[in-house]
Amino acid sequence: MSKFGELIESKTPVLLDFYAEWNEQSTAMHAVLRDVAAALGDRGKVIKIDVDKNKELSQALRVKGLPTLMIYKNGEMIWRQSGEQDANTLIGILNEYI
Repeated sequence: MSKFGELIESKTPVLLDFYAEWNEQSTAMHAVLRDVAAALGDRGKVIKIDVDKNKELSQALRVKGLPTLMIYKNGEMIWRQSGEQDANTLIGILNEYI
């Protein structure tokens, strides 16, 4: 969990994608997140977190539906949504916090 604290302390927005390989909606988001990361460049980060490999963190953040997307900036959660999102929506939201 200490690594998680380091990840979210960024001055630029960090989009976290909580996913599972066995979840169809989660795997459908992979291409969308690649597009978001490419559009952001160094103005933000996209980090994928496998809920099966990070059960403690997923439980602590009460991740129930997959995929669950969160945006953190300066250690604070500033946005959260469960379910699929399109790249333009995510890029628009992230741009608000850059």
